[in-house]
Amino acid sequence: MLRRLEEKDAALMLEWMHDETVNCWFRYPFANMTLEKAIIFIKYSFDEENQHFAITDGNDEYLGTISLKHISEKDHNAEFVIAARKKIWDTGWAERAATEMIRYAFRDLGLHRIYLKVLADHVDARKFYENCGFDLEGEFRDAIRIKDKYRSMAWYAMLNWKEK
Repeated sequence: MLRRLEEKDAALMLEWMHDETVNCWFRYPFANMTLEKAIIFIKYSFDEENQHFAITDGNDEYLGTISLKHISEKDHNAEFVIAARKKIWDTGWAERAATEMIRYAFRDLGLHRIYLKVLADHVDARKFYENCGFDLEGEFRDAIRIKDKYRSMAWYAMLNWKEK
């Protein structure tokens, strides 16, 4: 279900990146992403600090990207990020991918904490993260600016299952 990103995923990555109903929730201007830029991203998508995986189905079709970013050996934490094509919304695929990534973070990488930030008004995403086991830590009012509008961010985190 999770594997490293491959060049063949680039075209389907652009599907969600160019979909305004998906990319409106991200700070990065994904609508400007080109196939060439996506291929370059994939080429450099996996190292000790940032690890981006493809969510795939049984036919190895790219369904989305799930990532651990800013992996800190010193602090044993990382930022969790997920972006998926609309075709898998409300299907359970994203939840299964999140569970697999959380296991990888805690069991394989030995992290103590994974965290994420999400637009405070993105109710569906917040429910998703809470269902995955993330706890709300707080909100930063007017923390970022997207398309000339200030937006608040909600911060969530999860501590290592083995350490509880």
